[in-house]
Order: sequence, then structure tokens, then C-alpha cells
Amino acid sequence: MDNSPSKIKRILITGKNSRFATDLKKKFYGPNIFYKSKKELNILNINSIKKNLQKHKINIVIHIAALSRPMAIHEKDIFSSIDSNIIGTANIVKACAEKNIKLIYFSTSYVYEGKKGNYKETDPILPINNYAWSKLGGESSVHLYKNSLILRLAMTEHPFIHSVAFTNAKNNFIYRNEVIKFLPKLLNKKGILNVGGKYSTSIYKFAKKSNPSVKPIILKNFRKFPKNTSVNINKLKKILKKF
Repeated sequence: MDNSPSKIKRILITGKNSRFATDLKKKFYGPNIFYKSKKELNILNINSIKKNLQKHKINIVIHIAALSRPMAIHEKDIFSSIDSNIIGTANIVKACAEKNIKLIYFSTSYVYEGKKGNYKETDPILPINNYAWSKLGGESSVHLYKNSLILRLAMTEHPFIHSVAFTNAKNNFIYRNEVIKFLPKLLNKKGILNVGGKYSTSIYKFAKKSNPSVKPIILKNFRKFPKNTSVNINKLKKILKKF
């Protein structure tokens, strides 16, 4: 990856200590790339956001900071879910819109209904759990701002980190290190873009490839988890073919 300052604009990345950002900063770095932790940039304080944008003369914000795992926390503590994923994102949008700064927002494939799979970016959205609703809440504010890109990611770690996986729920997961490789190619894109792997399969089969000790479980006892949120990545393929 070419990280030279002449090849990129001045980029601020929220969620410095997140799992994704921890890996991203190993590959995507340079004097014009600024990673910010919660202490350095508080997304619930719009003045904190504005000060950082002005201080570093930012052209692009990649908004990764979010409350994600465990998913159950979004059912038990809706206040934290709303603050982190909806209000915090709305503050980022307002600060970017004030200075016409490009915004890239990390959302999730779980915003789709999760019944049929192979969802296109134009398909209806209807989350099944509070985590997905909170990310869709963030999407809503980002969508109002046209100088933005929403990434609906089906992304996970390598190896698969959970001890169990569903045999009857499907997805087309992509490892986050693969996303890191092509993320710089998306910096100038706008709109909504699905990001996932080439093949849709059961989560258990996918997990087994990188974690042989993973145990199978059945989805029927988990009403808050979608059956099939695999995404159509034709739009992403067309973009990457140009490079």
C-alpha cells in the first residue's frame, strides 16, 4: 500500500483503539493520517470534533468509532447504543457538513432484513436487532449529507473469534485485513456500497475454515439474529476492477 503523503489527502480516523483501526494503522499511516481515540476526540462533543478537524486541516473523515460487541448490549443498554452509534455519528456529520469534509461511515450488512440474502444497495432495509437499528440510525444522518460514503460491511476477524457459529444462518463475510487492502481505493467514492466476500455460506462453514474448534449451534433460539444477510458486491467489484 502506498502511504506517501503526496498520494492521499489529510485523513482523520475515529475509533483509534477499535479492532479494525488497530489493524488499519499497521498498513495505512503517514504524516497526513490522524487516528483519534475517545479521549482525543469525543464524538458526543461537537466542539471536540470541530477542533480536531480544524487543527489537522482534515479533508476526509473515516468514522469507525462505534459500540458494537457484544450485540446484547444494544438490547440491555439502549442509551449507550443511541449515544455512540446515532448521536455521535450525527455530530460527526454536522461537523463535516459545516466544512464540506468528505465522510466515510462504517455501517453493517445487518441493516438488511436478513431473510433472502444477496441484498443490493437499493434493496429495502429492515433491521432485526437493536445493534443494526443503531447503525441504521447513524446511516440516516450520513445519508442526508451527500459528500459521504456509507459502507455496509459483512466484516469479521481472522481467525473467527467466537467459540460457536450458526449452521443455519448465512453471510458472505470478508476478513478485515482484506478490507484494509482496498479501503484507499474507496476514498473518493460516494453513496452506499456493500462490502463482503465473494461467496455466501453458513456462518459455521465459514468459521470452521479459520477456527477448527468452533462449535455448531442452531439459530432458532436466537430471534434477534438474521438468517441471511449476505450482500451483493457487484458494485464493489466494478470499482476495484478499475484499479
